[in-house]
Amino acid sequence: MGTIHISHWGTFEAEVQDGRITAVTPYSDDPDPHRIIENVVAMQDHPTRIDRPYVRRGWLENGPGPSERRGRDEFVPVSWDRALDLVAAELRRLYDGPGPESIYGGSYGWSSAGRFHHAQSQLKRFLSAAGGYVGHVNNYSFGASAPFLSHVIATEAQWETKATTWKSIAENAELIVAIGGLARKNSGIANGGAIRHDLVGWLEQARANGAEVVSLSPLRDDLPVEGRWIPVRPASDGALLQAVAHTLVEEDLYDKEFIANYTVGFDLFAQSLEGRTPEWAAEQCGVPAEQIRELAREMAAKRTFLTMSWSMQRQQYGEQTMWLGVCVAALLGQIGLPGGGFGHGYASTNRVGHSEMALGLPTFSKGHNPVRTFIPVSRISDMMLQPGRQYSYDGKTLTYPDIKLVYWAGGNPFHAHPDLKRLREAFSRIDTFVVQESAWTATARHADIVLPATLSIERDDLGAAVTEDKLVPMRQIVQPYREARDDYWILQQLARRLGCDDAFSEGKTVIEWLQWMYERFVAKYASRGHELPTWEQFWGGGRPIDVPKSDPDRVMHSEFRADPTGAPLRTPSKRIHLQSDEIEEFGYDDCPGTPTWKAPDDWANRADYPLALIANQPKTRLHSQLDPGGYSAASKVAGREPIRLHPADAAERGIADGDVVKVSSPRGFCLAGAMLSEDLMRGVVQLSTGAWYDPDDDGNCMHGNPNVLLKDIPTSKFSRGNVGQHVQVQVEKYAGSPPPVTVWSPPRIAG
Repeated sequence: MGTIHISHWGTFEAEVQDGRITAVTPYSDDPDPHRIIENVVAMQDHPTRIDRPYVRRGWLENGPGPSERRGRDEFVPVSWDRALDLVAAELRRLYDGPGPESIYGGSYGWSSAGRFHHAQSQLKRFLSAAGGYVGHVNNYSFGASAPFLSHVIATEAQWETKATTWKSIAENAELIVAIGGLARKNSGIANGGAIRHDLVGWLEQARANGAEVVSLSPLRDDLPVEGRWIPVRPASDGALLQAVAHTLVEEDLYDKEFIANYTVGFDLFAQSLEGRTPEWAAEQCGVPAEQIRELAREMAAKRTFLTMSWSMQRQQYGEQTMWLGVCVAALLGQIGLPGGGFGHGYASTNRVGHSEMALGLPTFSKGHNPVRTFIPVSRISDMMLQPGRQYSYDGKTLTYPDIKLVYWAGGNPFHAHPDLKRLREAFSRIDTFVVQESAWTATARHADIVLPATLSIERDDLGAAVTEDKLVPMRQIVQPYREARDDYWILQQLARRLGCDDAFSEGKTVIEWLQWMYERFVAKYASRGHELPTWEQFWGGGRPIDVPKSDPDRVMHSEFRADPTGAPLRTPSKRIHLQSDEIEEFGYDDCPGTPTWKAPDDWANRADYPLALIANQPKTRLHSQLDPGGYSAASKVAGREPIRLHPADAAERGIADGDVVKVSSPRGFCLAGAMLSEDLMRGVVQLSTGAWYDPDDDGNCMHGNPNVLLKDIPTSKFSRGNVGQHVQVQVEKYAGSPPPVTVWSPPRIAG
């Protein structure tokens, strides 16, 4: 029996020989394991692992300051003491000078699944103890819907962890309508860790109970079970939803009692539907008008659960598309009923649709940050390029700070952020970029000071996700790679240099912190009558322990439906908003107070860039994590990220399976490997994110990272969310011999 380990992509048992993991086996309790776990084997000692601290030559010789050499310069190896002294001195310079608002604690990203060695939390605790930092709010995944839906259909519940359970849906729904599909690949991941993958099982159970599953997506394989596929042109889902709403109102199919008792703004919303007929929508989304009408009638006749993937709001005007989904669900009148209502993010992650641990997880405090300044997370380029500029966010007027130092630990903004050329320019404007990372990702290659961090298999931790029913002792499996150290050790050394170690570490070792976290966790459950193993039993046993969970039959908004006065929503009216005076008063021209679909600006490029590219999540890795790992590497075509084309679109361009192709947008190009597939609609191509960025001299990517193609604009002035899902492109066969991919080798090292 191997050592058990939990990751964001699954739980596995590791076989070790001669101090190295030789194989991984899925955890026996996982009904549908995903192969991403296989990437661990190659990555533990891959040539891209960072073996010791490094400093960029230009920064080492010239000191802090803006530089266009970031990402182009060679690195100089240094000792740990010198590297830590340099970082501490630079932090002290800024704290004593411009102050903590000149320091950005980035570290957006998933890092590892451990509850203690979570890089982002560790860094924020350190920077809080040192004097503070500028932080961020929201995320790239659902950065528009997180702040926006709270104005429209807010409850005390969280969309990710307190949604209607799959059990309730499978047992009660007659029709599941998935806007954006229910992709199995996305359901493989979970922030905090994944143990049981059961999306397919729940969908099959729903079908066995008589429910039909309908996927509205440009991609056929966004539905992993037998069902109905309605191909929809990317970025046009809002038009289809408006036409569904038009049909429900025009044919008197909506629930008048629900609208009267639980919503506000119906009259203005109904007026906004004028002209938004199925015939109008058909021209926008490519779905025949009568098919739209029949779908609306079917949804009104059956117990219908309407779910929208996170991708729906990850586009220009994404708030409006989400809002229209809420409005359609409200018109059906089934919100708060078993098997009915509105959902957001089902299959976008393994967490949504599962009940929570009864009393939460073991916790580790990030400390108190004295700085109140923040940015919406996807506005990082704007912040560095436009210091001092005012901008709107959620009804407020904010100002971008003047950042001098960015500190990143875990995560890779060159995976998440659109328009990588602009991001490179933004990073050239600051004085210093410090990165703690385990491998030479694009983020590490653009750093001034690189501190090598361990992988989770190289340290002790506690592992769990709040929607699982087990806590995993993550005992160290192999020794750290070369001079790599865990984030806690690195930051404690810096805290000692800055005189704030008492606040940061409280004098505890790693194992003492783990025991402290576990025993507090056990005491909380014991207070409610749940007896869990002692620390010695848990850690010494080396196996997962069971943790009680909450209601497996939970229905979101059921309390509101039962008693709208006693359990009101946290919206201005305490009800669901089909129209919002509050949002209207914000005065945002791209986010009106009555929801409506608007074509993205990018559609104006369709003559020169006729193909709609979907930049979705990959199936062979989580984001860009462990891209050189075996399973991810095997998916490459001609050594590059695969791009799927419909055979007819490929034939028009003389492209064959396996060809290297050039994918272009107004912002640049990337090279990718062609894969022909009939599982996507004509006029659509699909290129997943996460290929490690391999720029040429002009910033175009030779490896297939679609973020070089995407526009760096906000979803709207309301949420400033991430527009990273779609872009209009042209694809052509690459002429001549393509340049090599170099990103899976280390950068230039001095000496």
